[in-house]
Amino acid sequence: MTDHRRFAVIILAAGQGTRMRSDTHKVLHPIANRSMLLHLLDRVDALGAERRVVVVGKGRDQVEAEIAGRGVTIAVQAEQNGTGHAVQQAADALADYDGPVIILYGDTPFVEVATLRRMLDRLDAADAPGVVVMASCPADPLKYGRIILGDGDEIAKMVEYKDATDEERAVRLCNSGMMAVRSRDLFRWLAQVSNDNAAGEYYLPDIVAVAANDGRRAVVIEGDPYEAAGVNSRAELAHLELEWQRRRREQALDEGATLIDPESVWFAFDTRLGRDVTVEPHVVFGPGVEVADGATIHAFSHIEGASIGAKASIGPFARIRPGTRLAANTKVGNFVELKKADVAEGAKVNHLTYVGDASVGPRANIGAGTITCNYDGFGKYRTEIGADAFIGSNSALIAPVSIGEGAIVGAGSVITKDVEAGSLALERSEQRGIAGWARRFRERMTAKRAD
Repeated sequence: MTDHRRFAVIILAAGQGTRMRSDTHKVLHPIANRSMLLHLLDRVDALGAERRVVVVGKGRDQVEAEIAGRGVTIAVQAEQNGTGHAVQQAADALADYDGPVIILYGDTPFVEVATLRRMLDRLDAADAPGVVVMASCPADPLKYGRIILGDGDEIAKMVEYKDATDEERAVRLCNSGMMAVRSRDLFRWLAQVSNDNAAGEYYLPDIVAVAANDGRRAVVIEGDPYEAAGVNSRAELAHLELEWQRRRREQALDEGATLIDPESVWFAFDTRLGRDVTVEPHVVFGPGVEVADGATIHAFSHIEGASIGAKASIGPFARIRPGTRLAANTKVGNFVELKKADVAEGAKVNHLTYVGDASVGPRANIGAGTITCNYDGFGKYRTEIGADAFIGSNSALIAPVSIGEGAIVGAGSVITKDVEAGSLALERSEQRGIAGWARRFRERMTAKRAD
C-alpha cells in the first residue's frame, strides 16, 4: 500500500566497495536473484516516494544501467568525502522540494516499508523532531556507532565505536545510518557539518549535533536488526542471503506450502507458491516462477521463468527454463529439460527428454529420450504436438514440424515432416539378423589377441 504523503528518498550508492573485491558495483550484487539496490527501490516504490535520488560515484555506469526506466534522478559524488558530502550532492535534485526526506543506503536493502512509514510518522508528530534516526539492537553490535538515549526516544549522543568509552560501548542500541529529516533543514544543517576528524570526511550523523545547536531534537525509532544489516564484504553478502532465504522459507510454510527440507530450498525474490504445494529437498527457484495449488516439485529440480499448473508434478532432477508454461495435472519426469514449452493439461513429458520451443497438446505423451531439435546453428524453430499424440521413446522431432492430434510416432524415429492427425509415423532402418556373426567375431578377436 502506498503512502499518500509527500516525501523524497535519497539512496547513497557512491561507495567503492573495495572489500567486495569485484568488478561489479557493490549495490548491484544480488540477493535472491535481485540486486540490493533494486530490493531497496522496490520498498521505496511500495511506500510511494514522490522523489527518488540515487547518489552514485565510481561505477556509476553500472548503477545507471540497473535503474534505467525507473524514473530515478541521478546525483554524482565525484570524490568520496563522506556520507554527509554524498547527501549534499542531492541538493540540486531537491532544490524545489521542501518536504520530508528519508536517507537510505544502497547496500542496506531490507528496511521494511512499515519502518519507513514509522520514520515519517515520527517526523510528523506533534513535538516536531528535527531528525528521526533508525536504530537497532543486533545480537553482536560489533563496531557499530552507538546511540545514547536521553528522555524517552530523544537522542542524547551519537558516538562512533572508536571514540566511545567502555560504558558507551556496552550500550546495545546501534545507529543504522538511516534517517528522516525535512529537506529545508537537511541541507542547511549539512552546510554546518565539519570534516574536522581523522578521516577528513563529512559525516551525515553529525547533523544530529548541528540540529541540537539549532534547538531541534533528534529522536530514534527501533527496527529489526535484519533491516539495518549492510553489506561490505562477500561474507556479509552471503550471511544476508541466508537470512533472507530463512525468512522466505518461513513465509512459504506460513502460507500453506510444504517444504520437506526447508534449508535446502532456495527462492528468488519473486517466487510465488500456491496452497498445498510440496517442495522436496534441494530445489532451486530462479526469478519469475509461479507454482499453482497442489503442485509437487520433486528433489533436485531447478525452475526459472516458468508457471507451474495446479497438481502438476515436476522431477526429480528436472530443469524448467524461462518461457515454459505447464497446465494443470501435467507431469514432467526426471532428467527432463523444458524451454519455452507450452504443455497443456494432462500431458506427460517423461524422463531423459528435451522439449524446447514447442507446444504439447492436452493428454499428449512424450516418451523417454525424445528431443525436439529446435536449433540449426542459426535460428530457433517450433514443434507442435497435438492433443492425445504419443511420441515413442528416443525420437527426434526436427523443427519446424507438427504432430497431429492422436498421431503416434514410433520409437526411435527421426521426424522431419509433419505427421497427420491419427496417423502412425515410423522412420527407422530395417532390422537385420546375421546368424552366427557374433560367435565368429568373438573367436576371431580372441585368436588375434592370443597372437
